[in-house]
This record gives sequence, structure tokens and C-alpha cells, in this order.
Amino acid sequence: MSGRNEMSVQKIIDLDPMEIPLTTFFPAASLTALEGERALFDGAHVDFATGMARIAIQSHVLRVDGAIVLIDTCVGEHKDRPLRPTWNRRSGTDFLKQLDAAGHRPGDIDFVFCTHLHADHVGWNTRLDSGHWVPTFPNARYLAGKSELANWRKAAETEPEVNHGSYRDSVLPVLDAGLVDEVSPGEGFVEGTKIIPLPGHTLGQIGLEVRSGQGPDLLFCGDAIHSPVQVSHPEWSSFLCDDPALAVTTRNGLIERAARGDTLLMPAHLRAAPALGVRRLGERHQPVFCDCEGKPL
Repeated sequence: MSGRNEMSVQKIIDLDPMEIPLTTFFPAASLTALEGERALFDGAHVDFATGMARIAIQSHVLRVDGAIVLIDTCVGEHKDRPLRPTWNRRSGTDFLKQLDAAGHRPGDIDFVFCTHLHADHVGWNTRLDSGHWVPTFPNARYLAGKSELANWRKAAETEPEVNHGSYRDSVLPVLDAGLVDEVSPGEGFVEGTKIIPLPGHTLGQIGLEVRSGQGPDLLFCGDAIHSPVQVSHPEWSSFLCDDPALAVTTRNGLIERAARGDTLLMPAHLRAAPALGVRRLGERHQPVFCDCEGKPL
């Protein structure tokens, strides 16, 4: 993407695909309900033969107004995640190599924007150095939602291993290093950006709106939408959502906004396409896979 307020977006993929049974991921879902759109979802987003939903764990690198913003930081390495074998004590991944190949070294990152603080969104906040967790991006300001941070801080005080222990190894070290800025909806940190509330998946989840004078705006929406099947079925909240009903309300708002044609959605786990548009079909909606200029793929 170029020519829009000097913006560009790149994906840095940490794990792809990650597969979860569709009806485990979305307890209200069924393959039968998707059969009419099988051609749209089969393969990249749902494996109809096995009943698995397929997502990616990835970061977005946003360049805007001269700043480099890393949005969410995936799983990381060397971290104890025994409940998720594919995450547990990983090593030798190429996340930082991909970042370097994209033209960005850790010291180049100006901001790390955390949509929420689940373990698969904060892992590369820190890296292991001589037995200690240190900030991976030493020159960055780490931006975390004020209420999101307060919620996890309180939870970790009574249950240190909550959220796979990620508060201890991936959040607390950057707090101790003085690199965290607590932010709230309505604020911006670079020209053309605005933080928006996206509660439901977690109660303090936030998104990042990047406004453009040309073409559609971009809206990095974290896990408000896990999969494009939720555009067709917004009532399907994930089993991980703190407030499933509130997540539905938030998701419907995003879908309606995108259906107007002035906004592209950038879900954290979207596979096989840079961005997600929405087409209105009567009283229903359907996802449109597109590039970051809004051109359908």
C-alpha cells in the first residue's frame, strides 16, 4: 500500500496455520451453516474435510507519518506454554528474521500496539537474555489499554499463571523497564491514528483506526473478528471471549462500518489476504478478501 498519507502495511507471520475444531472455536457454529459459502471459506479458513477452523498468528507492521508501529507480537520463543504444545518453549522461529527481511530491526520499532494482552498477542514483547526476560524492542513505547492492563494486573496478583503466565514473562518486564504507556479510546499517538474500544473478546480490547484522505481507512481490530466466517455469522463468538454477547455487538458494529465501503478491517488472525472488506447481501453480510487499497483479490 502506498500513496495514502505515506502508509504501508506488512504482515510478519509467527504461526500459520493454527487449526482448532470449528465447533470448539465457535461453540454456536456448524459446517452445515457454512455449506452455501463453502467455495469462499474452504481451504484457507475452514477445512471442511476435517472440520477445522484455520487462522494465522501474526503481527502487522504499520508505517504511518514517519513512525513504525508493530501491532501485536504473537507467541514468542522459549516461553512455558504447556497447555498449547505448539507454543511451548518454541525456539528457532524466524519471526525476527522476517521482521529484518521486511526492513525493520527491533531497534527501529517506535511503537508496539497491543490490542489486548492474550498470550498469542504479547509473546514477542520480550525475549530471553541470559535467563532474564528483556524487551525485544528497546526503543519502542509499548501501548496497552488502560483497563485491559488493569484487568490482567489484578488477575495475575491472585493467579500468576493466568493467561499461560504471559503477564509475568511478556508484560511485566516491559512495565518494569518503564516502556509502557497506558492508553484509552479516543486517543491517538501518531497523526492519523485513533484508538477505539472493542470490548467483548476481552473487556478492555482496543483497536487502531488509521485514517486516510484517499481510499478506505484501515481498522486493526485484534480478535473482535477471529475468522471471516464471523462476517457471515456475527453471532458466533469464540470460546475464549470474556463476554460473548458484547463481542457480538462489537463485531456487528465493525461489520456495519466496513459494509459502508469506507473502512477495511485488519483482523489479527486473518489468513490468505491482507485485509477484509464487507459486502451487504440483503439483511446479511459476506466477507470480501482484498488488498490494503480495497481491491478484491
